[in-house]
Amino acid sequence: MTEATKITTLDNGPFLVTGPAVITDAAGQAYHSERETIALCRCGGSTTRPFCDGAHSKLGFSAAERAVQQASA
Repeated sequence: MTEATKITTLDNGPFLVTGPAVITDAAGQAYHSERETIALCRCGGSTTRPFCDGAHSKLGFSAAERAVQQASA
């Protein structure tokens, strides 16, 4: 069985992706991670997008959303 990929949302910070992942940007460029955990920008201020560079702390980024369970049909 292969290792599962886990995505964790940090309060007012990035998404942490742990496990095997390939990140594809809007232009179709694929990034294969060699690291066990990568951080993806949510604030839009990172100079290394799609990866987090800590800009959220300088910008005062505040995420209001939480994951919401969808009702089954």
